[in-house]
Amino acid sequence: MSDLSARFEQAAQDAQHLPKRPANDVMLRLYALYKQATVGDVRGSRPGVLDMTGRLKYDAWTKLKGTTVEQARIDYVALVDQLKASA
Repeated sequence: MSDLSARFEQAAQDAQHLPKRPANDVMLRLYALYKQATVGDVRGSRPGVLDMTGRLKYDAWTKLKGTTVEQARIDYVALVDQLKASA
């Protein structure tokens, strides 16, 4: 496992145990970066108007379209490190 992969996996675990829950916009950024890093570009259609949470997640992930898996992992690790430091 590469160093970046190991750091990403650790950051994913750390994100589950942050001392306080981040703001909703930060949670959406974490979600989108994680999905981009693990799945790649968003697939499927945008959820319907009655699924606001799904739409917000989809939209956040869509903003990262074209971002490489490596860059998404780097950004995810940096964001989790920032959240841990500010806790």
